Amino acid sequence: MINPDTTYHVMGLTRYVDDRDFPARGLHCVVFFSPLAKGKIRDLDTSAARNVPGVAFILTAKDIPGENQIGGIIQDEVLLAEDKVNFVGMPVAAVYAWTEEAARQAVGRIKIDIAEEIPILDPREAYNRNELIAPVRTFTLGDAEEAIASAAYVVKGQAESGAQEHFYLEGQVTVATPSEEGNLHLSSGTQAPTSVQRCVAKVCGLAMNRVEVDVRRLGGAFGGKEVQANTWACFAALGAQKAGVPCRMVLRRSDDMSATGKRHPYSSDFTLALDGQGKFLAFKVMYYQNAGAAADLSTSVLERTLFHATASYYVPNVHATAAACRTNITPNTAFRGFGGPQAMFVFEAAIREASRISGICAETLQRKNLIKTGDCFAYGMKAENAQAQRCWDRAYAHYDLQKRMRAIDDAQKKETCSGQVARYGRGYALMPVCFGISFTTIFLNQARAHVHVYTDGSVGVSTGAVEMGQGVNHKIRELVADSLGIAPGRVKLESTNTTRVSNTSPTAASSGSDLNGAAARMACEMIKERLFKFKADEYQCASKDFSIRQGRLYREGNACEVCWADLVNQAYCSRVQLSAEAHYATPDLYFDKSVEKGRPFAYHTYGTAYFEAEVDRLLGTYSIKKAYVVHDLGRSINPLIDLGQVEGGMVQGIGWLTMEEMRYDETGRPLTATAGTYKIPDISFASLDMKVQFLEDVYNDKAVKGSKAVGEPPFMYGIGAFFAIKMAAGYEKPFYFAPITPERLFGELREGLVV
Repeated sequence: MINPDTTYHVMGLTRYVDDRDFPARGLHCVVFFSPLAKGKIRDLDTSAARNVPGVAFILTAKDIPGENQIGGIIQDEVLLAEDKVNFVGMPVAAVYAWTEEAARQAVGRIKIDIAEEIPILDPREAYNRNELIAPVRTFTLGDAEEAIASAAYVVKGQAESGAQEHFYLEGQVTVATPSEEGNLHLSSGTQAPTSVQRCVAKVCGLAMNRVEVDVRRLGGAFGGKEVQANTWACFAALGAQKAGVPCRMVLRRSDDMSATGKRHPYSSDFTLALDGQGKFLAFKVMYYQNAGAAADLSTSVLERTLFHATASYYVPNVHATAAACRTNITPNTAFRGFGGPQAMFVFEAAIREASRISGICAETLQRKNLIKTGDCFAYGMKAENAQAQRCWDRAYAHYDLQKRMRAIDDAQKKETCSGQVARYGRGYALMPVCFGISFTTIFLNQARAHVHVYTDGSVGVSTGAVEMGQGVNHKIRELVADSLGIAPGRVKLESTNTTRVSNTSPTAASSGSDLNGAAARMACEMIKERLFKFKADEYQCASKDFSIRQGRLYREGNACEVCWADLVNQAYCSRVQLSAEAHYATPDLYFDKSVEKGRPFAYHTYGTAYFEAEVDRLLGTYSIKKAYVVHDLGRSINPLIDLGQVEGGMVQGIGWLTMEEMRYDETGRPLTATAGTYKIPDISFASLDMKVQFLEDVYNDKAVKGSKAVGEPPFMYGIGAFFAIKMAAGYEKPFYFAPITPERLFGELREGLVV
């Protein structure tokens, strides 16, 4: 099954927003950003900038025709600063010029006077000063305090996980073009076309039907273009609206990294209680989320953290509390896993601390407490058709993990007995994953699809899904082709467009194929039903007697002398409707925030990863030697696409826990906001010995064709790499601070813990 996108990518023929021809008489927008993290604006002088040849105009907050507000869940974020700045990189003015060079030159001549204030950078400090985005939330199950009081082992600790830059290949970009009657057409790099449409309409003072957003594809997103794309689309739209000519807004990589939000850093305190045999009795945790200067999607990210507080395990007594803390860095946003990885890292840290105190090996604690069918999560939902234990046991058997781990354990025992520590140490870790699939904002779990069958038998499909390298278009193409019984080559996926499909949900939460694929299949079934009724009337038989396979009509299993194209043409000539629109809404979802209980997920995805790492204990450097996975995909729509998602997600997760570090100085200025100062994993860092096996004989009746979502769950596997490295380093200090960069590891080793 050939994916046309792959061919174009390899040949360099794929066209993104900024590859399209842009007219010479078009405007370029460059933004002037705040150089300080916090303070009151005393003066903003744009006079010198306005005199730069080629500058058309400069917009500040007072020039916005609609509302100067781009907040989504909470209305707390202005497009352009008014009287104060809240983070380094906050937009203050937008310069529009006939060349990008002129716009950049003008930005360099803008002068700003800010009465600087001391910024808040630490979420714990923000919490203590009551700087909160929203009220604190708590999930409870059973009585955690009573269980802790009677436990054989009670361990406490702190865990911290850092930010992560999305580092998509295609940066933030929008081209806005004015049309008749003051309407706007936007070619935008966004995961959420309707969100851009809504935000642009508000800022420009227009009705939503006056704004058309079109998305052909994205060059990666990972959550960074779900809400954050709105800002840059608004700047392009304002320029086009004011000048009446096309306007282009493209962020340079350094501006993109300085001015856009990241994965939320978390600082957390945990308490885990166990009985004498290692059974989990209770878990208490407090999450301090660094939300940044505005809400963005922080409250929803925080909610998913609470949903995944107990990771892949059953804990009968839970008390999980979370606070979204307002600080003076860029408003943080969605990122693959959406708060789930931060929670799972904390629980895995608690397990290692429990192992250290109790003497029970971490793998025994993990396997003993894996979630089972019927076990209750802290939010009231019971696990259905849980595959956690199957994935774990399959990984053990398929990859002979017992033998691999015993060899490493024996080597470490030999070191201990001899008193001689080797320079190179090996370590291992297993990482089980249990991840809920659905938007936890219930109303977002809906999608629409339009399917048009043309008279030559070709098919056009429009959905709300955005193709961003994850293969959702090809999956939908296969689903449509399978439903209609034709070759995938006959099916064309149109761009995602707010005029063709309105009120779209973001392509996020691993739900793109689930929602939009289901809607597309429903539309195909409507068309087939009409075609079969048409032929049933002709043959004087029942519609159920017909089927279509390999482009040919069958009646009661026997091929008819009618191919697909003939059937379509005959139906058209008989005035049969050959187009259909369908709406799909995930059933049986609900959640009551007043009691923090409900059924927020359609289903859960499971899996287990095994890592081996090697550490140079002298230098603090390391490498991931083995990465073995057993993953629950249900019945995969396209195993090759899903394999790429598992491998890519896992490597991205490894990067977050190891080398990817966002650093700020004491004034809130980012120190790692360029491609030269921020390190991401490359092909040489990925394990050369990487194996993925999909769990067999699994059917998921909660999603299209028995499949399961794949986009986000594999990211969490990367957490295992952290603990494999920690074991390989060979020290006992309860150190659970990520990323575990070589510099940080070197510092720990230099304390005399190993050599």
